[in-house]
Amino acid sequence: MRRFAQDEIAEMAEILKNDGVISVPTDTVYGLCARMDSLAAQEHLRDIKHRPADKAFPVMCKDLQQIEEIAEVNPAARDIITRLMPGPLTVVLRKKPDVADYVNGGMETLAIRMATSDALARLIEAVGVPLFMTSANRSGEKTCTDLDEIERACPGLDGMMEGSTAFGKASTIADCTKEEVRILREGPLDLADLKGEN
Repeated sequence: MRRFAQDEIAEMAEILKNDGVISVPTDTVYGLCARMDSLAAQEHLRDIKHRPADKAFPVMCKDLQQIEEIAEVNPAARDIITRLMPGPLTVVLRKKPDVADYVNGGMETLAIRMATSDALARLIEAVGVPLFMTSANRSGEKTCTDLDEIERACPGLDGMMEGSTAFGKASTIADCTKEEVRILREGPLDLADLKGEN
């Protein structure tokens, strides 16, 4: 399986544009990604991860502007995004009506991260759309901690971006659909971080 240097953006973007799936390092854990605007890409990602059809994938955007193109960003969410993203945080927001139902299984919300490295931001920009982004492992199994583990767990991948993670644990998930923010999954950031108290 080919491993790409972080500056080989054009080659990795081409794979994703053709509904391929690659692994990438994020700040938290290694991820598997595919283009958001293709049902075929989503199904390919689901096959590789062995993820149930009723479980939606999080999405990674390049920046706040791209987040606002697919989701409703209220003032509380905007404050958190501006202060803490990019970072080890996933925000749950209401999706815009024109986002296809298959993207999140028809739910009203999207779980969204912001590109946590320059390489990921450039990759998303080169593909032209946000990316489905999920942890690099088979569904229900522990997250892979290096490229060799990913290759063994996900042999159907179309490529891998080289690089390392920083936190080694999954992101904090915060429900930002209302003014009162709730933490849905504990991670590197806590409620005090979200409220700006730390």
